[in-house]
Amino acid sequence: LVWVQNYTSQQEQAVKTQQNLLNSAKQRFQSSGIEKETITEYLPQYQSLIDKGFVGEERRLEWVSDLRAQHKNYKLYSIKYSIGLQEPFKPVFATNTGGFVLNRSIMSLDLDMLHEEDILQLTEGLSSKTGEVFMLRDCEITRLNAGGALSNQLIPNQHAKCELDWLTLRE
Repeated sequence: LVWVQNYTSQQEQAVKTQQNLLNSAKQRFQSSGIEKETITEYLPQYQSLIDKGFVGEERRLEWVSDLRAQHKNYKLYSIKYSIGLQEPFKPVFATNTGGFVLNRSIMSLDLDMLHEEDILQLTEGLSSKTGEVFMLRDCEITRLNAGGALSNQLIPNQHAKCELDWLTLRE
């Protein structure tokens, strides 16, 4: 009788263990379904960010190529540029990047302009054409021709020194 009771309690314990394992497996299965739905929902948007160059490696050559194309497209005066090293970026606004690290590379632009709209056309052209993610951080515009003399020649009237933050996410 004692042996039967011990055997019964062992079997009841084994059943409880198996039920716990089954419940755990059910929970993992349900959560995998939720993960699958999340991946299915957000994969096109994530792929779009990869295609734009926001997620992954920097595309410095494309940035420079696009800058030159916009320079030629808008027939701007000379542009000098330099791109700094990539560094982690902690914006002042709240971000939740998950398992990603937000990085930035600072591009300095030095250009002569006919009027203020030249810098706006340049940055809007860069943004709309490539879809690259950057922020115009700082721009200082100075007047070159203080006298304002009228002339039949198109000469630069203003000079701009600007800094852009090119942003990228990396896993």
